[in-house]
Amino acid sequence: QVQLVESGGGLVQPGGSLRLSCAASGSIFSINGMSWYRQAPGKQRELVASITSGNNRNYADSVKGRFTISRDDAKRMAFLQMNSLKPEDTAVYFCNAAIRTTRWADVNAYWGQGTQVTVSS
Repeated sequence: QVQLVESGGGLVQPGGSLRLSCAASGSIFSINGMSWYRQAPGKQRELVASITSGNNRNYADSVKGRFTISRDDAKRMAFLQMNSLKPEDTAVYFCNAAIRTTRWADVNAYWGQGTQVTVSS
């Protein structure tokens, strides 16, 4: 069983910062790409940032220059540093990871339960 648990969400004023964490646990052989998605009320879930096992990063245009994704493979964690937050960043943020549970298993995508980020004065 694989679990992804996000933490670090909360209420922050416009212009503020938050750091989200995602911890993977369970039966894990290897973790390939890790990503952060978000879903605002009434909107589709969208990709915010992704990082490969080789540390290649990609960002949505709306967060470039403000958000930074990173990972710590030894701790099986991913992070999302969010600076200069705007009200339109308000959403539930989800961690996603492509995980192989054994040497011979296929890679499957796993999701966390989400953490709420609210940007408001």
